[in-house]
Amino acid sequence: MTAVRISDEVGVGDGHPLLVIAGPCVIEAQDFMLRVAETIKRICEGHRTGLVFKSSFDKANRSSGTSARGPGLEEGLKILAAVKERTGLPILTDIHESWQAKPAAEVADVLQIPAFLCRQTDLLQAAAATGRAVNVKKGQFLSPPEMGNVVTKLEEAGCKRILVTERGTAFGYNNLVVDFRGVPQLRATGYPVVFDATHSVQLPGGLGDASGGQREYVPHLARAAAAVGVDAIFVEAHEDPDEAPSDALNMITPETLDRVLADVVAIREALANRPAVTQVRDATR
Repeated sequence: MTAVRISDEVGVGDGHPLLVIAGPCVIEAQDFMLRVAETIKRICEGHRTGLVFKSSFDKANRSSGTSARGPGLEEGLKILAAVKERTGLPILTDIHESWQAKPAAEVADVLQIPAFLCRQTDLLQAAAATGRAVNVKKGQFLSPPEMGNVVTKLEEAGCKRILVTERGTAFGYNNLVVDFRGVPQLRATGYPVVFDATHSVQLPGGLGDASGGQREYVPHLARAAAAVGVDAIFVEAHEDPDEAPSDALNMITPETLDRVLADVVAIREALANRPAVTQVRDATR
């Protein structure tokens, strides 16, 4: 598997410690964002993991047109730049349209392609053209092997720093299901695999005009992902999740993140020197 360099200090994949991608779902006030980033940084330093701070300047795929979307590109990037300068952390943010790739890459170290947009060729090509690392979330409508086509699009556009994220599969009825066979299947693409522990417990459209969530299952799924062998854990964290403007019911507190990482790191360490039982064939190409 290809290890991916995120920044001078942070990498993911073979030879690197667990990478944590964490932060609030959507960008809020700058003071709040700085405080959350510094808290998560201390937690990850305590567990000796890598960290990329994440948050979105726009949640363009909300269930309702009246839902809060965030501060927008210009103000959002300004706040993320302040977080990066204060904490020294690499930054991840989503892009939804091709024109957003270039300005976002001026601040973000990782451009994220949302799950609903993972097959948008122009968007993938625009992200690849920036030279930044690209994290693509597996569409809720795709099987893991189909992500091989997405990876190929990025490679053909010149991107070699790719992350692939598992975030559950939709079978209708406002629910997501995680099939952990997907982790080794995604790894067959040749790139590091991220497990999105908080979006995997989302209940899409479960509240009618908004998504629900079952944050109580985040620790269980994160531990399972560690046992299967992911390279990174994606977790949305907020000081008061119930009051968050987006993804309130599936985000967790920094205190819960601390406990989850203790378990995940312990599981990874327990399995570190054990040989793989089977070799998964490359079914993605």
